[in-house]
Amino acid sequence: MFIKCSEKSTPDLYKILIGSVVPRPIAWVSTVNASGLTNLAPFSFFNCFGVDPPMVGFAPGFKRIIKDENGGITKIPKDTLRNVQETSEFVVNIVSRSVAEKMNQTSAEFDAKTSEFDAVGLTAVKSELVKPPRVAESMVSFECKLIQVMQYGNNNLVLGEILAIHLDDKVVTAGGHIEPEVLQAVGRMAGSTYCTTADRFDLARPF
Repeated sequence: MFIKCSEKSTPDLYKILIGSVVPRPIAWVSTVNASGLTNLAPFSFFNCFGVDPPMVGFAPGFKRIIKDENGGITKIPKDTLRNVQETSEFVVNIVSRSVAEKMNQTSAEFDAKTSEFDAVGLTAVKSELVKPPRVAESMVSFECKLIQVMQYGNNNLVLGEILAIHLDDKVVTAGGHIEPEVLQAVGRMAGSTYCTTADRFDLARPF
């Protein structure tokens, strides 16, 4: 099968991409708006993109795209994107199996005045270098400042520099590595399916 992307609908391309690029790590992003109201939402278009300086990126879409009768288009940003653009700060919390259900609950369409922390029963902990709080129940959290928001078509790519990292002591080995058995990081598959990093194998790098 050969697919020319320009000839496929966006929903069809979406199904192919989320079923092919798997598993996708999840950025559980906490933000605050200009008034200080907290927001928490998951994004599976996410990864780290460098270490000098440490950098992460995630892709929040638009909440709605409205076309008027004159052909004009209004793009309503998701609360996370709007908050990042207003404050230039965010926290990426890593999702472990123990909080996967709570993470899923925060993906619901809450009113902009509702804090997902309160709505689903999570603990907001004050960050050290940025205003958005981190999720206390997450074993790894990255405090980030915005580098830039790249917009292309109806896509938004948020790039941020990691300023500080919070690690639960029990996920770190004596050598400074992360214990995958303890972290039990959750990845996103297609549809409503998720996975963990339970099945792993080693391959020596060729020289």
